[in-house]
Amino acid sequence: MRTTHQYRSPYAAMLWSTVLPGFGQFYNRDYIMGFTLLILEFVINVKSKLNLAIIFSFDGNLPEAKPPIDYSWGLFYPSLYGFAIWHAYNTAKTNNQKLEGNVENRTYLSGFFLGIVLGMDFGLFWHDGPILKNLSLFDAPVFNGIFFGLVMGLIGQLLENNVYRKNKKKKMRAT
Repeated sequence: MRTTHQYRSPYAAMLWSTVLPGFGQFYNRDYIMGFTLLILEFVINVKSKLNLAIIFSFDGNLPEAKPPIDYSWGLFYPSLYGFAIWHAYNTAKTNNQKLEGNVENRTYLSGFFLGIVLGMDFGLFWHDGPILKNLSLFDAPVFNGIFFGLVMGLIGQLLENNVYRKNKKKKMRAT
């Protein structure tokens, strides 16, 4: 059976997965992975009660945002979210490279998404820390997770571009 590939925008795939994990995979026509991520997102979201915390946070009721979260489930969400975005982006890039006849074995934005996962986990878990507790905006696990996720994502991307990729290029030139 002959498969035909169509161009898939990596940024559109990434944005669809940002909306809801699994949607970027549907955009890329990776239906099994999309359904798997969508089901995992639903289970983790329901078990962790994360939507209640999001509603309270964006309503400005920050003290009520902390109690409903089950952190033993909530800490899985950033990993699932980050993986879904990373996977959708890289699948679209790989699809487009196959269209061009170029099959390069490389992943993209790994540092950014690893930083997002670590930052969101840090922000979600450490929102009650002594330093952050005094800053009212960072006393909410949702806002704290978003802030630290973006900061750590940018740091991860800078490290990937300026350390990892440069060292890899130097090793390739040396051989």
